[in-house]
Amino acid sequence: MRSFKIFTGTAHPSFTKELARYLDVIISNAVVNRFSDGEINVKISESVRGKDIYIVQPTCIPTNDNLMELLIMVDAFKRSSASDINAVIPYFGYARQDRKAAPRVPITAKLVANLMQSAGVNRVITMDLHAGQIQGFFDIPVDNLYGSIVFYDYIKSKNLINPIIASPDIGGVARARHFAEQLRLELVIVDKKRARANESEVMNIIGDVKGKSVILVDDIVDTAGTMVKAAEVLKKNGAISVMALGSHAVFSGNALEKIENSVLDEVVVTNSIPFKNTSKKVKILSVAPLFAEVIRRISHNESVNSLFL
Repeated sequence: MRSFKIFTGTAHPSFTKELARYLDVIISNAVVNRFSDGEINVKISESVRGKDIYIVQPTCIPTNDNLMELLIMVDAFKRSSASDINAVIPYFGYARQDRKAAPRVPITAKLVANLMQSAGVNRVITMDLHAGQIQGFFDIPVDNLYGSIVFYDYIKSKNLINPIIASPDIGGVARARHFAEQLRLELVIVDKKRARANESEVMNIIGDVKGKSVILVDDIVDTAGTMVKAAEVLKKNGAISVMALGSHAVFSGNALEKIENSVLDEVVVTNSIPFKNTSKKVKILSVAPLFAEVIRRISHNESVNSLFL
């Protein structure tokens, strides 16, 4: 086993504590402060020479601060002669800007990949990238874990009547299809479009949901608007229940309030992002043990892919 140390940024320290508990290791010491003008100051409080370093830091809200903090920590380790620097990023911010979808726009996911590599990151461990091709933006190993692994047992424990998988939009079909194949369930699609500008969205269901327990699958739950509207249409088309699964609980604005007042029966998310849960409909599953097991396998030079087969 290679010698390694776990460090945490300030974005999600409770996640790091759970991860370290699983690995039965102590979180190493690093002090992260801010100058009076907001600039980030990092000091590594112990020797890391020749060690494999794992920095746990989701780049969630405030995204810019958390990303910059990660980059500064990486630079500190690089200048302290660490052997390998692994960025453990449960939620990868800026992943939604992964292509040039319109004239004169950036590909921010690629920019972030460049920044991490330039800072000195040797490996990225993340989960459910918004687009799988982002792995190709890096010239270093990227382990893109499947959050769905923690949803399987939970779904089976619910003993749902006639379960069926649904994608909340056309863009998420590949993700939903993979999930449906893993559970050996059928797939339906919620197709949304605007007939004209300034008119409300029209949603149609591709497939039959009458008498079915629908499981909506998405990677990011942001404003929850699409998910809430999709649940309404599914219920109107005869679904007996609608459960939503989301790997990353961004929950911006009044998303939790929307969910609480919606026809959704339950929303299941992971703890890749810290948030204060105020809705009885939201269930949180931990993926810290999953990340911990991946770190253990990397340190033992064992297969990571076999974990998902």
